[in-house]
Amino acid sequence: MVNNQEDLRSFVIQVLENTGSLLLPFVYCASKSPDTAAWVKLDQLLEATLTNEVGRKASTSQGSALLRVAASVFIEIQALQDPRRTFLGSKNVSFHHAPIFGLICGLVGFDSETVQRAYMFVTMRDVFSAATRFNLIGPLAASVLQHQVAADAERMVQKWREFVEASQTAPLLDALQGCHAHMFSRLFCS
Repeated sequence: MVNNQEDLRSFVIQVLENTGSLLLPFVYCASKSPDTAAWVKLDQLLEATLTNEVGRKASTSQGSALLRVAASVFIEIQALQDPRRTFLGSKNVSFHHAPIFGLICGLVGFDSETVQRAYMFVTMRDVFSAATRFNLIGPLAASVLQHQVAADAERMVQKWREFVEASQTAPLLDALQGCHAHMFSRLFCS
């Protein structure tokens, strides 16, 4: 699907639109109400919302790792210690990345718009990083393209910033991600 720089640009914009519509509501809500009870509800809702196993596994793996790092760094924030202690090994919580990201940033004290902007930046950066590792684009060209797409990312943040209802805008991306587990060889786990 992505064979050249123009395809990559289009792909990144679709990923950002889908991230804005599907994941920013979870980031937003978790950052606005950074408490364990709200986070658990958001985590469970995202578990029910994600439609493919590959996406769910990637989200829970990244979310769990992010919470582990944040709890180790911000030892003075008790609310970061509690979820791991209380729910680690529990089948009630999956530790999805978007709600964890929002929870951590909210507890640290970032405003919700900054949190959402950071989430979109991380998403954009990760796609360009993967494209660079796949040798689809060089590091300098990726940096230039990232700078060019930054305006689109900002537009997505403004479009989706206060939505609380998640939706999928790019179902083809979801279908492609779901096929990843069936590939003969993979560079990434997710």
